[in-house]
Amino acid sequence: MQFHALIEHLAYAGGLALLSAAVVRLMIAFPILDTPNGRSAHKTPTPRGGGLGVVVAFVSGMLALYLTARFARIAETQFLGVILAAVAIAAVALVDDVRDLSARLRLAAQCGVALVAVGSGLVISRLALPWIGVVDLGLFGLVLTLVWIVGCTNAVNFMDGLDGLVGGTLLLAAAALALIAALQGGWFVYAAALFLAAGFAGFLPFNLHPARIFMGDVGSQFSGFIFATLAVAAARFDGQQVSFLIVPLLIFGLLFDAGFTLARRALMGERLAEGHRTHLYQLAQRAGVPTRAVAATHWAFTLFHAGLALLFLDMSPSAKPLVVVPALAVQCAWLAYVMRRMRAAGLGWR
Repeated sequence: MQFHALIEHLAYAGGLALLSAAVVRLMIAFPILDTPNGRSAHKTPTPRGGGLGVVVAFVSGMLALYLTARFARIAETQFLGVILAAVAIAAVALVDDVRDLSARLRLAAQCGVALVAVGSGLVISRLALPWIGVVDLGLFGLVLTLVWIVGCTNAVNFMDGLDGLVGGTLLLAAAALALIAALQGGWFVYAAALFLAAGFAGFLPFNLHPARIFMGDVGSQFSGFIFATLAVAAARFDGQQVSFLIVPLLIFGLLFDAGFTLARRALMGERLAEGHRTHLYQLAQRAGVPTRAVAATHWAFTLFHAGLALLFLDMSPSAKPLVVVPALAVQCAWLAYVMRRMRAAGLGWR
């Protein structure tokens, strides 16, 4: 990429960040209030729905890209369908922020947009595995893609419960993905990730502790869906599609906490649809770790994962999946630290 083109892209992203910030300020001026309850980390009613700024910035950037850039028209049926599906899930999530829709309806909407993405051709069809090689997934690829999109959408949504944690994590992850996509010549993924980063850059200053506004479902579900579909798009960086792992690696801190908590609650016989305050990040904060420190820890995870992702690019296809091992080791160390803080504070898992 030429230097002057990079400057133009960054200037355009800066404009989208300002657009996002303007929408967030509007949501603060005309708030959808989030009233605290027994599961909340905040103490006073706080506006939510600030993620609408991320949505508006991203969609505006993609629309301008589609109208002006030739490379945006590659596979236009796929990406137009996915973006329209993302707008649809954002609309449903915004209604949820206002009215608190049922979990069943939210899941139905997520499955619907996942089907749109898969139906448009975004499917993981093969994967390289250590010591095995490239495996054609066949119909299992369809199932894997659906589970991934719905799972990632919910994981990001579940983790959005502490000031600045998810907003900062996704800002760094999107910026790292834009860099990696540029290095790989994946210009559509580069542009989409850059626009997503711009949206979060406009939102995050208002979400830092103590937050003036929360992202809300409109931001968390939308961004979770976009990251999920960009993972499938990034799989095309190589013929083995192992590059699918780049996005899960970048947001591994969010996925580990959400996955561990879901598995633990299931094993303990808890009702999974009920609200709770037992994610690792919530337990760390309840055990006395300052809110800013918990958020900053997750940002550090993302920077570490971004470094692993850059190493990932130069690894052999069969060895690339092993890049998750150091990421998993760090998360296990975080789990051990949180458990130690829980014991000291007299907290249990419920």
